[in-house]
Amino acid sequence: MIQQNRRYPIGIQTFSEIINRGCVYVDKTDLMWQAQNLSKYIFLSRPRRFGKSLLTTTFKSFFEGRRELFEGLKVMELEQEWLEYPVIHVDLSMAKGMDTVEELRGRLSFLLKPYVERYDVKEDLQHPGGTFTGLIRAAYEKTGKQVVVLIDEYDTPLLEVLHEDVQLPAFRKVMQEFFQTLKASEAMIRFCFITGITRFSQVSIFSTLNNLNNITMLPQFSAICGITETELSTTLAPDIALLAESEGCTPEEMHARLKYCYDGYHFCERSEDIYNPYSLLNSFANKRVSNYWFESGTPTFLIEQLKRFKTDITALEPWQVPETTLQRPTQTLTSALPLLLQSGYLTIKDYDREMRMYNVVIPNQEVRVGLTESLLPAYCGIEVEDVQDGFAARFYRALKKSDLDLALREMQAYFAGLPYIEGFKRKLDDAVKAEGFYEWTFYLIFSMLNVYVRTQVKTIRGRADMVVEMPDAIYVFELKINGIAQEALDQINSKGYAIPYQTDARRVIKAGLRFSTETLSIEDWVTDDLQ
Repeated sequence: MIQQNRRYPIGIQTFSEIINRGCVYVDKTDLMWQAQNLSKYIFLSRPRRFGKSLLTTTFKSFFEGRRELFEGLKVMELEQEWLEYPVIHVDLSMAKGMDTVEELRGRLSFLLKPYVERYDVKEDLQHPGGTFTGLIRAAYEKTGKQVVVLIDEYDTPLLEVLHEDVQLPAFRKVMQEFFQTLKASEAMIRFCFITGITRFSQVSIFSTLNNLNNITMLPQFSAICGITETELSTTLAPDIALLAESEGCTPEEMHARLKYCYDGYHFCERSEDIYNPYSLLNSFANKRVSNYWFESGTPTFLIEQLKRFKTDITALEPWQVPETTLQRPTQTLTSALPLLLQSGYLTIKDYDREMRMYNVVIPNQEVRVGLTESLLPAYCGIEVEDVQDGFAARFYRALKKSDLDLALREMQAYFAGLPYIEGFKRKLDDAVKAEGFYEWTFYLIFSMLNVYVRTQVKTIRGRADMVVEMPDAIYVFELKINGIAQEALDQINSKGYAIPYQTDARRVIKAGLRFSTETLSIEDWVTDDLQ
């Protein structure tokens, strides 16, 4: 009999509250215990809403000696002493939206205030780093025990100004002053745990803290945040069954659907498959599968950096990158790739040890569709609602029936009816000399429709502009701006762009398309089946 009244910790990121409320909890306490035994100073990077805050508060309860909260959990077989330490927990997500250095210093002082009052420390409002130093010393001296320092979302103040050349160095200096006490207070610290999304270098932020152990890409901690395949199949098996019952399908079918939508994260070359915990738990709570991670918001800093580095969004996957690129500190980035990886929009697929190269891809369908919705306005000047309002369903149904002519007529009408918003007109003017704009638009629309699309697909004799794969058909596209559609189809044939798919059981359709910069739409097309 499945328990119907399962409680889910939606909006709850505090370990003690989750346990006291009897919410569903996936036990990570063995990994927590291993991490605190690995090193005194630990750093972990994970995407937003991936369980970093929950892990931080689990450390808090553990070091406060609250043994009763851990009854029945894995750590009970590992920990023998259960000592109580003074804990300083600072959540820097509360320092979001600071416009000036003075505001940032004021917010840091505000976050330390509860501990300042507890240990009767004199505040230094102009230099919260000095207050932090005094606080650690006071806690150590008054309790006679080393101090545990937990810093959650350390990079939030910096991400807000990542694209600003003047503000970023100024904010970085304030944070460096704040964190430099961690090294100076080493003898008084029992354990220090720092989380964030990105990885600013130790030189730029953590100053002399050269013993900070970054466990972000260590295989033994790949599952310390997120839900593994094993955990989904065991701890959360009742929840899959309840969701399947609500959706009118079998648990096996629902498991496959959840895997398609939320699985696929890998945080190192030997990582387990990891599911997005935020989306999983929201699906179980709401009895509905949806794009919850993206509905919670796309970071502004990421879109700004994609535009800053002129990122070709059609080349996001598969992307082969050297190991050194992924390890590059945030402040020295020359591309948006590391940010996309650290933020969860790309993930590691595999690793070539000989070449020391990573293959990175978009992890799952939720990220693919959500990223598309975020990028359409930024890259093409098209609002998501314009695509979703009728056109998407008609276009997708036509493709599903392998009726490419009908699908392209739908797209022709769609382009012709687009509103002339300023950003779109400007991008269309630029597109007179660049097929890239139309490739971006096609790529994003196809991706938004849950269709697998690749651009600039390499063959032995060149690159096909676009290849779209459906369950029953493969489409090979070549685009011409103010050219001739037949010439585009001839290029597909002469270059053999469709030949790699000739052994595929699906129907293979070749299509030459002509875009007109006068009508701002698809003007003509020619199609042919692969013989």
